[in-house]
Amino acid sequence: MTSRFWIGVASREHVHLGIAGGFSQLCHGKAYPLKRMMVGDWLIYYSPKERFGENIPCQKFTAIGRVIGEDVYPHEMFPGFVPYRRNIDFFESTDAPIRPLLGQLTFINNKSRWGYAFRFGHLEIQRGDFEVISMGMLGRIPADD
Repeated sequence: MTSRFWIGVASREHVHLGIAGGFSQLCHGKAYPLKRMMVGDWLIYYSPKERFGENIPCQKFTAIGRVIGEDVYPHEMFPGFVPYRRNIDFFESTDAPIRPLLGQLTFINNKSRWGYAFRFGHLEIQRGDFEVISMGMLGRIPADD
């Protein structure tokens, strides 16, 4: 089966909570984006901000990993907020600023309004875009076992 490549959008602070816990949450905890992904697919996080609710820009790719769990499951973070999660095997990586990569990324059609590409919080990208970003984060293109 061929892997697919995805970008999720979240604050850097929230991405690091997912890395520490080995999970992904997307689109404020909705299940549907997680169900679109399959075991073996790749997920890269883009963080427009450092922290949720604040205006300190990050504008970097902040995590890269592979979907390892079949299940999309609810997890109560606090009373009344039960987002859905999916297990991810995150790689040790370096944050990669987006601006130096803009000219090479085909999923960003309008390079002067590049933030528009991330507006829905989850998007599929092509292998070539994944390779550009993974080179910036890992210094290599990970094997597609």
